Amino acid sequence: MLPRILQSWWAPRRVVRGLAAMPERVKLVVLMAAMLIFLIAQTPMHARAAALDPSVPFEARMGGSLLAVMFLMPLIAYAVAGLLSLLSRLTPWRLTHEDSRLALFWALLAAAPAVLLAGLVAGLIGPGSALSLAQALSGIGFLVIWGAGIAALARRA
Repeated sequence: MLPRILQSWWAPRRVVRGLAAMPERVKLVVLMAAMLIFLIAQTPMHARAAALDPSVPFEARMGGSLLAVMFLMPLIAYAVAGLLSLLSRLTPWRLTHEDSRLALFWALLAAAPAVLLAGLVAGLIGPGSALSLAQALSGIGFLVIWGAGIAALARRA
């Protein structure tokens, strides 16, 4: 899985096309793995914030992140994938619900290393240009991989 994640940064269409036959249960595992990595990426930032402002303890900060990332974000991801699939009906390119989920979930997992980098920068350096650059890298990487996945899986109507 790790080689495919790294390959997604330079050949995302090929990687997503190769994953097109992925069963739904594996797509859910991909989504939850991405969410777990996102949760881990927030740990240094919350540790720094708890050290700077002890009025909200680290455990409370991580508890809130756990609720948001592991329970709410998967629901939002499913909703976004479904909405994208419905919106694709307005275009000549059709995207099935399954393909929409694959493109989004894989983009989240493939962008996870950049999110880890942004989390480390947030925890070790704090706010500033380095954090903005790391967040921009992860955001742009996610959008490019997601867009390439959509382009690879969309079918002409």
